[in-house]
Amino acid sequence: MHALAATPTPLPTEGPDPSIVTPGFEGFAVIAILVVIVALLVMDMLRRVRNTRYRAEANEALDAEEAEARESAQETEGPKSANPGGDEPHRGTGETRGQ
Repeated sequence: MHALAATPTPLPTEGPDPSIVTPGFEGFAVIAILVVIVALLVMDMLRRVRNTRYRAEANEALDAEEAEARESAQETEGPKSANPGGDEPHRGTGETRGQ
């Protein structure tokens, strides 16, 4: 036990030269360029998300207007009589079902 107590503690050795292990100007430049690139990507992504949201809102408004126009057109035409022959035109094709 006395042998361990008598052993002197080693002094800390000098570390590596700080100019070798620090990133320096090159490291700063790389990080600065990465920050600029990420900021530009974030701004572009936000612009695209905003445009997508505006398009969705515009499409919803157009769909609502179209549904309202169809509803008002049906009210002015009155009830349609059922056609037993099934000659109703297909939507958007101009063809009839009976053909």
